[in-house]
Amino acid sequence: MATIRHRHSTHRPMSFVQRNAEGCIVALFADAGPGHSEELPADHPEVAAFLGGRGAADGAVTFTALDADLIRVIEDVVDVLIDRGLLRLTDLPPDAQRKLLARKGARERLRNGLNLLGKHDVI
Repeated sequence: MATIRHRHSTHRPMSFVQRNAEGCIVALFADAGPGHSEELPADHPEVAAFLGGRGAADGAVTFTALDADLIRVIEDVVDVLIDRGLLRLTDLPPDAQRKLLARKGARERLRNGLNLLGKHDVI
């Protein structure tokens, strides 16, 4: 397969793609190498489709949602480890402690802000 290099006048992030025998993208790389020297812009429809979206914006939304989900999983894992005595919050670097406590506080404020009834209110 011939190497195709796409040149664009504006600077856009590029990916080097590896294709299978049918010509479908099977892997993305930051740098060129054996079997992956074809360069495509990160917002190219084939790159976006490989990443799971219909377009670059969809791919960004997908990754944002996945990041948010992963952050919540990590927070839950840290909570479980602390609850079981396997980790102390003070074992973490100060920046990590501050971020975890800020997120936990924000979630608590959101949860309390959505509580439309008081503790003793009944419908």
